[in-house]
Formats: sequence, C-alpha cells, structure tokens
Amino acid sequence: MGDCFVSDIDLEVLWNSVYRKLRSELGDPVVDSWISPLSPGKLDGDTLHLVAPSMFFRDWVLNNYHRRIVDLCNQENSCIKRVDISVLSQEEVAESVRTKSKAVSTKNKSDDAAGLSIPLDPKLTFENFVVGKPNELAYAAALRVAESDSVAFNPLFLYGAVGLGKTHLMHAIAWSIKHRSPSRNIAYMSAEKFMYHFVRSVRYKDTMAFKDQFRAVDVLMIDDIQFICGKESTQEEFFHTFNALVDNNRQVIVSADKSPSDLDGMEERLKSRLGWGLVADIHPTTYELRLGILHAKAAACTVKIPDKVLEFVAHKVTSNVRELEGALNRIIASAVFIGREITVENAREVLSDLLRTSERKVTIEEIQKKVAVHYAIKLSDMFSPRRARQLALPRQIAMYLAKKLTTLSLPEIGKSFGGKNHTTVLHAVKKINKLIDSDNSVSEDIKLLTHILIR
Repeated sequence: MGDCFVSDIDLEVLWNSVYRKLRSELGDPVVDSWISPLSPGKLDGDTLHLVAPSMFFRDWVLNNYHRRIVDLCNQENSCIKRVDISVLSQEEVAESVRTKSKAVSTKNKSDDAAGLSIPLDPKLTFENFVVGKPNELAYAAALRVAESDSVAFNPLFLYGAVGLGKTHLMHAIAWSIKHRSPSRNIAYMSAEKFMYHFVRSVRYKDTMAFKDQFRAVDVLMIDDIQFICGKESTQEEFFHTFNALVDNNRQVIVSADKSPSDLDGMEERLKSRLGWGLVADIHPTTYELRLGILHAKAAACTVKIPDKVLEFVAHKVTSNVRELEGALNRIIASAVFIGREITVENAREVLSDLLRTSERKVTIEEIQKKVAVHYAIKLSDMFSPRRARQLALPRQIAMYLAKKLTTLSLPEIGKSFGGKNHTTVLHAVKKINKLIDSDNSVSEDIKLLTHILIR
C-alpha cells in the first residue's frame, strides 16, 4: 500500500469497515455481544488502540477474536500491525458518559443516534430483499413504515424464526429512512446493546444521560427483543422509553423470534404495548421463495450457476435464508478457489455436512398429532392413563415412532406422554415391533405414518 501516513487515517471509518466485515463473518449475536462494545481510541505508530468496557470484555476478545481483528485492520490499512485493547478506568468512563450527556443538548440529533446505533450493512436493503408469500406482509409493513412521513404503525413488531429476514428488513427500513430523511434521528441496535447501555448508565450513576439519549430519537429500532425476557430492570426502562417515544409520536420498530403474546418472561404490560401496533410474522420459506432468493444471489455472481444446482439447493436447504445463502457461497467458493465444476453431484459433496443437519427433524408433538388424527382419537388421549385398546394401541404406536424418528431417550419420551416411565415406553416399542411382523394392518399404518412424518 506504499508509505504510511498515520495522520491521514480516519479511525471511525476504518473501524466501521472492520466492524461490518466481522458482522458478516461472525454473525449478529457474536458481534452485538462482543464487538459492538469496543470503540477505536487512537493510533500510536503501527498500533491501533481499542477501548473495551471491562476487563471481562477485553480478555474475551483477546482470547477469541484478536487475531482476526488485527488481520482485518491490516487489510484496511497496512500501517496497522498491532491492535491493543485497553479498559478505561471508572473515572474515565464516568467522565465520558458525562461528556456525552452534556453534548446531547448541543450537537446534531443524528450524531446522537450514530453514537447509539450499530453500523448498518449496505447489502441489507429493500432492493436486495426477495419477497414471497411467507414474508409479504412483513415486507409491505416495513416498506410502509420506511416510506411514511407520519407514524404508520406504532410499534411495528416483526417476528419469525432465526435467519428468515427480520434483521434484513430492520436494516432496510433504516437505510430507507436515512435516504429519504437524513435529518431524522435513528437508533438501531440489538436488545442486548440496549441493556448494555442501560446497565452501564446504572453502574456509573448517570441514568439521566441514558434517558435523554434514547428519548431524543425519532426512530427507535430494537432487534431480538426476546433477549430482555426475564430481565426486569431492563424491561422497566424499555417500557418507559417506549411510552415516552409513542406519546411523542416517534416511531418504534421491534423484532423478535416470537409474537408478543408468546414471549415468556416478558411483563404483561410490555407484551400489551408491543402488540399495540402492527404485528407481522415471517413464515418459514417455501421452495419457490428459496429458489427466488438463490436466483437473485446467483445473478449478482460472476460465476454461472446451472438452474439444476439452484433447484437442488432450494429443495435440500430448508432451515433458513442464512444457511441457504451460505450453501450457495460454499458452492461458488469451491468453483472459484478449487476449480470444481458446478454440478448437482459436486454441490451434494460440498454441502454434505450441511445436508445432514438440514434433514427434516420430526418432533414428538408432530408424531402425537398425526397419530391422533390417523386413529380419530383426541390428542389428550395420548397423555391419558386409560388403557382401552382403541386408545392404548395408538399411544403405543406414537411411542414407537418417537423412539424411531427422534433422538429422545426413553425417559424423555415417557415424560411427553403424561409422565409415563421408561419401562412403559420400552414395552410399547417391543410390542409394536412384534405387531409389525404379525399384523399387516399395524405394519401398513406404521409405514403410512412414517411417510407422512418424514416426507
């Protein structure tokens, strides 16, 4: 990279670039937990000094991510050869918090939000989001909020399983608002980051600065709100922050892995508030949506990927969008770095470990429901102590299928059948094994139910 000019290095720009790369490599939970609390301090010669909030954070980062941080910093600027991580003294932290508190009333509001928010991923925009039946409501609601000059829904609550696109939509909303209204003060962070800010303000007895910062925002976006379940003090503060923002007609956007009513450990009054606006769920992907996502990703690649390979991946990798994109990246890397032809056979080999873990996992609840429907009995009969043959046989078949199709132990299976002991389950398994050999009707029923459950 030629000569090094330390004075020309913008540490904030450099660190934000490293931060985005770490998020891409390590994933949101790791970065939000361990990288977000770090901040660039100064550049001394060839050493970048980062600041951690505590010795615990410092030691964890040094032991787990230090080498990669050094490599990425060096890639950004070859002047940087070393990275040192230090911890501010309690007096220094308190002074830093006080300084930020005083600055709230004098600096631009959007600068305040920049101090709270985590960096946005430039790839996560509405233009790059593939829409299908499972996510069309969430997409439409997110777009409406992003493009509205007034508060459309308050809050907008997005929920769905891991890797289905909640974070993508959150980033897309933030980017769109920034583009349309650069002066609006947006604070986007994980619930863990919100808790970190709150705990730090309590620790250094400066909760007023915390309240002033968060209640000055125009748009508050909290990802993975389920993280504060069971954390009463953080919930209390979030509740008051939420109310203050809504009362002042500020937009609140929240995401979680479950709907508000299903968040165990969340206070009832907070559940009620979170369900006030629009609750939009993102369902598991369909084959058509997965194929659409793969086609969109493939179109952006310089490598030609046959349609048959995309169809194969869409059929086989069904867990979530992140794994789907990761599978495609592995196939592309195999072609680019090793020179392997992109075929279905080679894709199957490259993804062999992923395909094993992506096989459909049957749950004991599914087994009980399917067996109950097949034999026209109530689901509650699965847990009943009654021993009538018309109930006992289906129950034993369900136990047999649970042993065959899940990894649960006999005691765990028994517990799922109304607290039966393991000898009862073992007896059921042995009995059904004998009936399979001697009773064609039972044998056919087992085959049919097995096919239904693992199709």
